[in-house]
Amino acid sequence: MGNREALLTGAKQCLNEKGYARTTVRDLASAADVSMAAIGYHFGSREALLNAALIEANEEWGETLAKTLQAGTPADASPAERFELIWQRVIESFPEHRRMWAMTFEAYSQPDLDEAVRAQLANALELARHGLANLFQGLDDGSDAARAAGTVHQALLSGVMLQWLIDPDHAPSGADLIDGLRRIAQAVLD
Repeated sequence: MGNREALLTGAKQCLNEKGYARTTVRDLASAADVSMAAIGYHFGSREALLNAALIEANEEWGETLAKTLQAGTPADASPAERFELIWQRVIESFPEHRRMWAMTFEAYSQPDLDEAVRAQLANALELARHGLANLFQGLDDGSDAARAAGTVHQALLSGVMLQWLIDPDHAPSGADLIDGLRRIAQAVLD
């Protein structure tokens, strides 16, 4: 493993153990067993390294979740049944990935993100939107429809996860989401 890969692995470990704000350059270098200068050389900054590690962790979660969801969704399920079932499985995956989600919210809430870091996170969100549109609705064409659907799924994912982190016993289920969407759609489209 090269220094870049070691830094990403060490950063994921630090994020998991210490969180975003409390992880120092020294922590990162120590976890990767490299010099502190290697962070600047490979990533430019502590924040860029932490964000790259966080994005990689989110991508790994997404790939694992996609495999799980694709394997168990009945082909004859209606769109509403498919939506509810997939969301229920997403929600069931939260406990195993609780630290990653907490890190994600912590990273996104940093008040002084520089433009390069903000651009890195914005790009990751855009990729997530398209990935979610593909996962939930099979839209993978890069169209406006895929982006629109992915945007709603991303908003749901962020909102449900935040509610789950704060109060898992009262966070919405897949059934709650489909019920809420029906009620919103009826009110908006009537």
